[in-house]
Amino acid sequence: MSAAKDGTHRVAVLLLDQVVAFDLGISTHLFRSAEQPGQPPRRRLYEVEVCSADGGPVRSTGGFQVLPDHDLSALGRADTVVIPGIHDGPPLVEGRLPEPVYGALRGAAGRARLVSICTGSFVLAAAGLLDGRPAATHWREADRFRALFPQVRLDADVLFVDDGDILTSAGVGSGIDLCLHVVRGDHGSRAANALARRCVVAPWREGGQAQFVERPLPAARESGTGPTRTWMLTRLHEPLDLATLASHARMSVRTFTRRFREETGVSPARWLAGQRVEHARQLLEHTDLPVDEVARRSGFATAVSLRQHLRAAVGVAPLAYRHTFRTASPESSSDLSSEVSSAR
Repeated sequence: MSAAKDGTHRVAVLLLDQVVAFDLGISTHLFRSAEQPGQPPRRRLYEVEVCSADGGPVRSTGGFQVLPDHDLSALGRADTVVIPGIHDGPPLVEGRLPEPVYGALRGAAGRARLVSICTGSFVLAAAGLLDGRPAATHWREADRFRALFPQVRLDADVLFVDDGDILTSAGVGSGIDLCLHVVRGDHGSRAANALARRCVVAPWREGGQAQFVERPLPAARESGTGPTRTWMLTRLHEPLDLATLASHARMSVRTFTRRFREETGVSPARWLAGQRVEHARQLLEHTDLPVDEVARRSGFATAVSLRQHLRAAVGVAPLAYRHTFRTASPESSSDLSSEVSSAR
């Protein structure tokens, strides 16, 4: 794939008429904001070019027009092409694309990674690039998508689908999940987590589109469970039962459990398991510690327990995860095949 002179990864964001303004904001802001972790000055990880079919203005769903700086030639320079969702138009109504866009996308396929947000998957499908492949889209458009593109294996119950060189996300906010996933895959959890913190979003969400919060959750207060959550993060390797946590928060177990769920949306046990998985991922990415030691330092009783939790969270076993995100050590290389097999 091509790259900028300084080695920065090129991202082209392709705008079609009635582009979803939120999706456009997600793709441009997240990739422009991603930086190499470490001490300042930090290097930007992506160079973003926004383009339209002719370089002219494009209407958005936000009630304003967007004037991009580039035309379709940006796709020829891109390492990754991102297609935000669209509200209306031929891809959604007729399942077809303007010929120049069709040709440019077909030309980029196989050379550049293709990423769609929300109904941007209609654009990829209309280009014939999702035939026989799994894909996601907004759940409200699932029936229309299946009617137009029956050859695509649509999954309307997931936040996003990573099918290697083509990635598709579900509705609106799941575009954030997918962009963070892309950064995580390119540069590791440290870079993705730093980006998530900068943008004040969750670095990882479990589950699919069915998991919606039906009421607003109150922000954590100093008088709530926030201090105890901070305390928990420094003791992930220790056994932490509800009684211990409630005692630290100076609450009854019942009150602590209720307040914790109100402030985080999940139970203490689930929150703790998620933090332990995240810590294990950091250790797998940035150390050569054996899996048994990673499990111990992360608070999992055994390597088997770590394997089960990691597989439930990200779909792979520990050594397979390490192999994906960093150069494998001799130990991890020799044991990779056996661990992947045993985890299936």
